[in-house]
Amino acid sequence: MGRVTERRKVIRIRDGHVSERPDTLVAEEPLEIRLNGKPLAITMRTPGDDFALAAGFLVSEGVLGAADELQSIVYCAGATADGTNTYNVVDVKTAPGVVLPDITLERNVYTTSSCGLCGKASLDAVRTTARFPIADTPPVRVGTEVLASLPDRLRTAQRVFDRTGGLHGAALFSEEGDLLDIREDVGRHNAVDKLIGRALQNGHLPLSRVILLVSGRASFELAQKAVMAGVPVLAAVSAPSSLAVDLAAETGLTLIGFLRGSTMNVYAGDHRVVLRAEAVQG
Repeated sequence: MGRVTERRKVIRIRDGHVSERPDTLVAEEPLEIRLNGKPLAITMRTPGDDFALAAGFLVSEGVLGAADELQSIVYCAGATADGTNTYNVVDVKTAPGVVLPDITLERNVYTTSSCGLCGKASLDAVRTTARFPIADTPPVRVGTEVLASLPDRLRTAQRVFDRTGGLHGAALFSEEGDLLDIREDVGRHNAVDKLIGRALQNGHLPLSRVILLVSGRASFELAQKAVMAGVPVLAAVSAPSSLAVDLAAETGLTLIGFLRGSTMNVYAGDHRVVLRAEAVQG
């Protein structure tokens, strides 16, 4: 297995003083995802939770939606001269009878650590493949005080970030603000895939009663992943993109951006946000 962190020499300059020291960096390696033996995608990721990452990616692709649709995930031998395993190639086998969507069969995808499902920024594609309509029976209701507390809880739980300063975090919280799961990765979309993949493996999809918090911006691909997993509330500490807002509005997703302390912007789905009685609209 690849390591989550690696050590490298660095020249440190502080107030004119120069020193040489080792520094801890987040690891970044390619992961090839194969579907039933056929290459499908390559993503740059932080090693760890690779099976969950692959499963979550396939939920986002509309391939998987339940644990019984997944037959197995295994590491494949890497392309090394001596045939040893690099742990950078995984093969996902679907259960017999699972019908693969054409959108998956017809394309190979390369994704970087800063880009999600590149080339698939289509609202129509999400609408036609989403298995879990975001329902309000009963509706999820989240108070602003709970939302305001989540970024600090995420940051406190980011163990590898403390050592490297170079990882994105994604976490699932209950409506009451309890931390349910957290994953870290050099790619924000990978961190979310790891969360969703673990939920699939544990039989917890759809994630219909949770809040998904991401440490960066709320891009279209992250909103897409939330919708595909049935998540009703997506919150981000930074800005959303215009397409993410459009997708949220069309699918019923509650989208919150610039969640920093007691300040936040609600871009869509405000009916799930409980405002304090003394809050002033303006």
